[in-house]
Amino acid sequence: MVGGRPGRRLAPALVSIPPLNCPHSEDYASEMQPLGGLGPQSLVRTGREEHMQLRTTALFALMAGLALAGGLASRSATAPPVVGQLNVKIHEWDTPTKGAHPHDPAVAPDGSLWFTEQMVSKLGRLDPASGTIIEFPLKGKNDGPHGLVADREGNIWYTGNFAGYIGKLDPHTGKITQYKMPDDKAADPHTAVFDAQGMLWFTVQIGNMVGRLDPKTGKIELKVVPTKDARPYGIQISSKGVPFFCEFGTNKIAKIDPQTMEIKEYPLAQGVLPRRLAIAADDRIYFTDYQGGNLGRLDPVSGTAKMWPSPGGAGANPYGIAITPDGMVWYSESGVTPNTLIRFNPKTEEFAGTDIPSGGGTVRNMTATPDGRIYLACSGVNKVAIVEPAR
Repeated sequence: MVGGRPGRRLAPALVSIPPLNCPHSEDYASEMQPLGGLGPQSLVRTGREEHMQLRTTALFALMAGLALAGGLASRSATAPPVVGQLNVKIHEWDTPTKGAHPHDPAVAPDGSLWFTEQMVSKLGRLDPASGTIIEFPLKGKNDGPHGLVADREGNIWYTGNFAGYIGKLDPHTGKITQYKMPDDKAADPHTAVFDAQGMLWFTVQIGNMVGRLDPKTGKIELKVVPTKDARPYGIQISSKGVPFFCEFGTNKIAKIDPQTMEIKEYPLAQGVLPRRLAIAADDRIYFTDYQGGNLGRLDPVSGTAKMWPSPGGAGANPYGIAITPDGMVWYSESGVTPNTLIRFNPKTEEFAGTDIPSGGGTVRNMTATPDGRIYLACSGVNKVAIVEPAR
């Protein structure tokens, strides 16, 4: 069920698919396939697909245990809200390489859409005006690029999730610089973000750490998260320059002091598993409760949180999230088929949504542009997308 009444479907988006200058990509088989009996210590690099499958299986086993212990408390008894029609245009492009599994998108200073091609060890750049995609192969054949972010000069920084390093690509020369993790336990750098001073902050999911990299010196500092198996995931910077991150392995959001690197955790309701977050202009934190099917908001001043059931219901699996300059909160529901794009108005607490034309294949992350568009990576269907809200 999507919306507030049985059998109701979200209104389709107005679809515009520009001419493609690349071959059509076949659907990529989702890594969310059960491989029972595996724990976190079973994670091995025996191949790209198996590597990701093992990580996901171990994490989901942990999530299931937490949910059972918490009595699935995050699953609200409130019926999912009625969802209005979302008036947007969604443009989609195929990735040139089959099976690329585009994981995260980023917006560069020139407005181009960059994305990681996790399963083929490449980065991609889309020119939104022409629809042209250029790919940049990385040094290793199994680096597993995951998160990425552009700096002020237009260099693209990415996490080598399978290879234990942070990478920097100069798009003008194609030069790649690698910064290896100083601790072997930090084998899987995950999501990265710059603060206003140009410091790169990142999460290390299985390694259970948060780190920072100084681009001027190349120095990397790591901090272990206080909670065991917290699985640090999405990370963003507040207006005060403080990094906040999700602890996807438990029911907490945390912040790290940019001076001392001390970590403070904010407990949420039992059963809530925050996966990604976005920070509003007032520094309140919106997050996707992947396990409970909710949109959440944390006030870091009071430590209180408010939850709204997602339109797709308890199994909606909200995932990628972003906030546009007008204050609207956007996120994807990855547990419904096709995936949906949801917009939440914090002032009225109203939801609007639409299906993603290609199905999405799990939209794992998204980012907002300065002019209010949304960039998506549709991993399971090997596409990237741009969402244009109606003006």
